[in-house]
Amino acid sequence: MSFLFILASLYFFLPAYFANMTPAVLAKRNFFNFLAKRVDFGKKFLGKEIFGAHKTWRGVIFGIIMGVLIVGLQRYLYQFPVFKELSSLIFDYGQGNIFLFGFLMSSGAVFGDLLFAFIKRRLNLEPGRRFFPFDQINYIIGAILFLTPFFKIDIKAWITLLILTPILHVLTTQIGFRFGLTKSKW
Repeated sequence: MSFLFILASLYFFLPAYFANMTPAVLAKRNFFNFLAKRVDFGKKFLGKEIFGAHKTWRGVIFGIIMGVLIVGLQRYLYQFPVFKELSSLIFDYGQGNIFLFGFLMSSGAVFGDLLFAFIKRRLNLEPGRRFFPFDQINYIIGAILFLTPFFKIDIKAWITLLILTPILHVLTTQIGFRFGLTKSKW
């Protein structure tokens, strides 16, 4: 596997990366607090929270919006040879319904995060508690589930993302922790 393919895989997955980090950024900056309402409406399932108080409509809505915006940017950049060559290794941004693609990828990322929050609550794991490697790959799993029925993506790209994303997540979180940007080392 070439460095270019790895770079193309990461570029391809930018919408999901942004969809995944947008909720935390908005919450930290107190933006759109009127949407900081629980996705699970405070309801319980078998006596336990469904997702937890930290999973909000603000995160769901703006995570999806940000992912779609990033795909729109990628579609725009596709006209330039360097981006066309890079992205064509994984996905052709010049073909198909690009906004459906963006919606499915970012919705899948958000769904994956919610799914594993649900699983963590069933396992009595507190929000923010380490659940390695699922905390790092939940949004990849969600994107796979949502995109696969509609778009053909090379399995090597998914495998690359499943391997590299946890490593990148730990590295970037460590950097953020050392600079005081995050409270968690993981």
